[in-house]
Amino acid sequence: MSQQLYDLGSAPPLGEVPEKMHAWLIRQERFGEPVDSFQLEVVDVPAIGEHDVLVYVMAAGVNYNNVWAARGVPVDVIKARNKLGEPEDFHIGGSDASGIVYQIGDKVSNVKVGDEVVLHCGTWNQDCPWVAGGGDPMYSPSFKIWGYETNFGSFAQFTRVQAHQCMPKPKHMSWEEAASYVLVAATAYRMLHGWAGNTVKENDAVLIWGGAGGLGSMGIQIAKEAGAIPIAVVSDQAKYAFCESLGAKGCINRNDFDHWGMLPHWKDAVGYGQWLKGVRSFGAAIWEVLGEKRSPNIVFEHPGETTMPTSMFVCDTGGLVAICAGTTGYNATVDLRYVWMRQKRIQGSHFANDKQSYAMNKLAIEGKLDACMSKAFTFEQLPDAHQLMHENKHPAGNMGILVGATEFGSGISGDAVERVEHVRVPQQRDQGILPFGLALPLPLPEVSDQPGAGFSADDDDGTTVRDLMAEDLITCTADEQLGDIARLMLDRDIHAVVIMENKEAVGVVSQTDLVLARQGRPRLEACALTASEVMSRGCVTCDVGTPLNAAVSEMTRLRIHQLVVTEKSGAHNSPVGFLSMTDIVRKVMIETP
Repeated sequence: MSQQLYDLGSAPPLGEVPEKMHAWLIRQERFGEPVDSFQLEVVDVPAIGEHDVLVYVMAAGVNYNNVWAARGVPVDVIKARNKLGEPEDFHIGGSDASGIVYQIGDKVSNVKVGDEVVLHCGTWNQDCPWVAGGGDPMYSPSFKIWGYETNFGSFAQFTRVQAHQCMPKPKHMSWEEAASYVLVAATAYRMLHGWAGNTVKENDAVLIWGGAGGLGSMGIQIAKEAGAIPIAVVSDQAKYAFCESLGAKGCINRNDFDHWGMLPHWKDAVGYGQWLKGVRSFGAAIWEVLGEKRSPNIVFEHPGETTMPTSMFVCDTGGLVAICAGTTGYNATVDLRYVWMRQKRIQGSHFANDKQSYAMNKLAIEGKLDACMSKAFTFEQLPDAHQLMHENKHPAGNMGILVGATEFGSGISGDAVERVEHVRVPQQRDQGILPFGLALPLPLPEVSDQPGAGFSADDDDGTTVRDLMAEDLITCTADEQLGDIARLMLDRDIHAVVIMENKEAVGVVSQTDLVLARQGRPRLEACALTASEVMSRGCVTCDVGTPLNAAVSEMTRLRIHQLVVTEKSGAHNSPVGFLSMTDIVRKVMIETP
């Protein structure tokens, strides 16, 4: 062995396993916000058993289970493993990965050193009597989710997995794309193909909740590939085109309805009547998409508490509601009359077995299942990615994180079996570092040739832009409606958003722009305007270290009321915040004596 530890992005020679590795660790004393719980440490590379494989991780996926792990709720995964005799006082998460096989156990025959693989997250004891007897491993008491219920997941240079978890990497996908889809896609495959008597088939109507999300985007594609007719439920009309590009026949905006939540008690005639009116209206929206009056044969459920009453009501006679999560809560209610009289089936579903995972991955290899990766992060940004998910600010689709790979888009080694147009995940409002450069400042008609007005000598106290700027930097597309932008600003307590066109920052919409748009127009008309119709063209930038006095002088010279603040990062100036004239007014008129 030539080295004990290799730098991140520096791969050991193929087959050489160092003693140590870099990894993101969670420890009990750090349970809390993901951005604080994850810390980068150096630990021993795990030893493998005779049925195990050691994989050099090229990229990892982001799933909500390691938000739970970071917070220590609902389960302290470290404590749970310690009770079973495992000694490690830390957790290395990560339940999705792509990588290269570096070492195999003595009894492993399905992969060899050098194979490029993706990993599914189902693990079990092969000596379990149920598994050895041919039972579905998903029902084995030994079943665990790798990288959540087991340690040494994909958030490290090396990960230890059971050999059966290894599947061929789709050659047409980058490392980060290949690392992003397996958990959600295998889960979706079992939900739709796993339940005899109610497996998805040609011409089935399938209602997909959260159609633009990681799980829903997989459900739409798998249902469509089976010849079914997916109907997507989303929270924003801007997501319609994305879902339809995946194969949805049409979409329903859940915000058009207000009957969500637990059922009113059946003795509450007024409340139940109002709910019934709402759910029937939702059912009519399904008919409108289908173009005929028939109900979904399968409902693809995961929100749980808020949607389960509706799912059970609209599901067809003899149909299936397959549920794999309860993201809005676990205490779901249903009207049992519709369950027994219409003989509907409620089926819990959890991840997938080998057969189902391999069948799903075959679709990916053939180009029939797009990874729908919306955003990729560097290894250093791993805590931030989980924080976004924790705060429900993550984009639609799936997310990937570079680990051993050093460049985004690397790892493509061939074409899909069938050439399929790559799905474009819609641009989402984003927070944090933007993955693109800012546009150059555009000339404004009010620009003065004279110096701007700075502070007086008494007011110039050495404050820099960094001291005053808002660290929330939000972007949206030029076709975003002003009503949505206004709600975004109020929810996030921000003064302005950056407008993007073709991956370039082209302007700013501020609160002032919104108020001006309202002048002489009814509220609904103003809310329906797009950002492109009211935005201030151009993005004027300054460095975080710019003296506040100089920034004020430039803003008054240009007659503008906001600056995008940047900081040097390598060869690029990365945007890190916003300086608004509102912040300056607060300092010089209110806070300053």
